[in-house]
Amino acid sequence: MIGVVGMEILIIGGTGDTGQWFVKFFKKRGFGVTVWGKNRRLDVAEKLGVPFADDINEAIGESDVVMISVPINITESIIREIAPKMRPGSLLMDVTSIKKGPVDAMERYAPEGVECLGTHPMFGPSIPDIRGQTVILTPTRRCTRWLPVIEGIYTEAGAHIEIITPVEHDEIMRVVQGLTHFAYISIAATLEAINFDVAKSRRFMSPVYEIMLDFVGRILAQNPYLYAMIQTNPHVTDLHDTFIGECRALSDLIKEGDIEGFVERMKQAARHFANTEAAQRRSDKLINNKIAEYERFVQAVNKYCAVKHLHTERVHTGTLVEVTPLGITLQKNKKKTRLKIENIKLLTDEEYTWWKRAEMTRVAKDVSVYIPKGSDPMVIQRIIEGLSPEIISARIIDIYNQSEEGVSITYRLTLLAEDQRETLQRVIELLLGIGCRQR
Repeated sequence: MIGVVGMEILIIGGTGDTGQWFVKFFKKRGFGVTVWGKNRRLDVAEKLGVPFADDINEAIGESDVVMISVPINITESIIREIAPKMRPGSLLMDVTSIKKGPVDAMERYAPEGVECLGTHPMFGPSIPDIRGQTVILTPTRRCTRWLPVIEGIYTEAGAHIEIITPVEHDEIMRVVQGLTHFAYISIAATLEAINFDVAKSRRFMSPVYEIMLDFVGRILAQNPYLYAMIQTNPHVTDLHDTFIGECRALSDLIKEGDIEGFVERMKQAARHFANTEAAQRRSDKLINNKIAEYERFVQAVNKYCAVKHLHTERVHTGTLVEVTPLGITLQKNKKKTRLKIENIKLLTDEEYTWWKRAEMTRVAKDVSVYIPKGSDPMVIQRIIEGLSPEIISARIIDIYNQSEEGVSITYRLTLLAEDQRETLQRVIELLLGIGCRQR
């Protein structure tokens, strides 16, 4: 297997949302990453901490891997421009959601000795981690050395890999993406056409409606050009006609009052779908997770807690004074902060502790005590350090044993500033409880 540490990857479109995700991914795994984009977003490259390729031709020639991460409608033209400039032994790969055209273009324009690999990460750039996500690989006939490398990188990071042909990929994606997105966007367009108050409807929603509405909104929040390009999959057009035809047929059954006809059509679909029981269990799990999340907020009422905003990543702290199905209210001193449940995550005690250790101000406090005869001051030090997560460290700074009172030890404690008084009091109570006397 080819080693990756120190290898160079050039990401064409690396300043776009998807490109930026892969910059971080490959940089973390030892690649030297360079980006290029026609918009010349030097500020994005600087923020990512990677160079922007001023001379694209030079960068191509120096790269071990060139990744194409551009809109679907220009992917093949970019491949045609980039591929001939690559050197033998390097890898050309793309990340588009249509595979037949891009893979054919890579094979057609890449010189002999350049390996070509079609890839399709089945997640968007809002996903923080590849772990548990699916990545589809559609290798060409001449992708031998690099296939196990890329597969290994993704597998080691926790991704699930599927290897299929470009034709198989496009046939499957016409349903997985083409039909699904088309149906959801059609629902959204219908809501707009009837001027339906979506926000108001959330007051009356069932769990299934809530999940459906969130998926519709998730798609609407993305780049509409991306979704338009996905619909250009040549296999999708006929599927649109089939979908619309089935919608009309079901509608006609209802208009005609043919309840039995509707029931039979639904039964036929269920038989073809197969294993609807498993689907119900999985959807129940999703619904129950949402219920459990709400219940965790309810259980935290009147307690001091921390929540992380999923978009800004800011952590808000305070006493949780109110919870509704749509939002919470935190109070700190006299200030109240209202947050939507959909935008936040309640931090566990461990997550909150790690956040405080990383973000909060620390203070040093000294405690001097006479320890019991025969006691080991180092053992007492370790007991202090394990008392509370708010104690960052404890160390001995002075030992005085010339007193009639016994051996005097001064411990210097490093504490989180916010909880210092309470934590210091707990340390003193511990020391007194094991027979020490405060000096």
